[in-house]
Amino acid sequence: MEAVKLTFEELGSPDDAPIIILHGFFASSRNWRQVAEKLAARFHVYLLDLRNHGASPHHPVMDYPAMSEDLLLFMDEQGLTTASLLGHSMGGKVAMWFAMNHPERMDKLIVVDIAPVSYTHSFDGLIHALKALPLHEISNRKQAEQLLASAIPELGYRQFLLQNLVLKDGAYCWRIDLDIFYRMAPNIAAFPSVKHSAAFIGKTLFLAGEESGYVKIDDVRALFPEAMLTVIANAGHWLHVQQPGVFIERVEKFLYL
Repeated sequence: MEAVKLTFEELGSPDDAPIIILHGFFASSRNWRQVAEKLAARFHVYLLDLRNHGASPHHPVMDYPAMSEDLLLFMDEQGLTTASLLGHSMGGKVAMWFAMNHPERMDKLIVVDIAPVSYTHSFDGLIHALKALPLHEISNRKQAEQLLASAIPELGYRQFLLQNLVLKDGAYCWRIDLDIFYRMAPNIAAFPSVKHSAAFIGKTLFLAGEESGYVKIDDVRALFPEAMLTVIANAGHWLHVQQPGVFIERVEKFLYL
């Protein structure tokens, strides 16, 4: 399996315990910078762009075993014998798969609003809407946002997705490869077979949004028997954005257990 060398940013003192933050689908390290800045007061924080996201290289294969190997390569290159992992959504699935397959490289595991299951959600409509955006007609980001309004009604989500629209040589283009995203999206909604995988018995925290239905403790305990589940009130899937103070407090409390 070919590993990809990931782009990253680091914050905090190298003398502190390392924690690696893994973002979700369509996101990038920049979406987690505020959280990283808070954690950097006590931890050595690594913010990664996963393959096909942010400034990291594109690759035609995007699944959890492949992304787990990217993470292993990153840790080896940084000389990290062990680290704690914090992953949201897709990043949470990367973190879970890594923990199950490389437990000797793990300290603590924090999984944000996702479970080790295959979801039925389809990204097809969303990706088709992005691909249909007439880039040659767009002169500013606001225009792109308005053109996507009917297909993607939620303003905050449109703005999040349009972080991937960049101006290059005077014209707008996608920083991500939407064809790869379309082909690989079923892998992202799924979770690899765990038939031959051992449970991860290390310390694990699942953080879930009260208004999100992605995490059920029964889906977690078989593979993560030591897992604690904390539900954050007045938050959905983007709980770190919707309740940042509570989110940081719960993360830090767990890391200091």
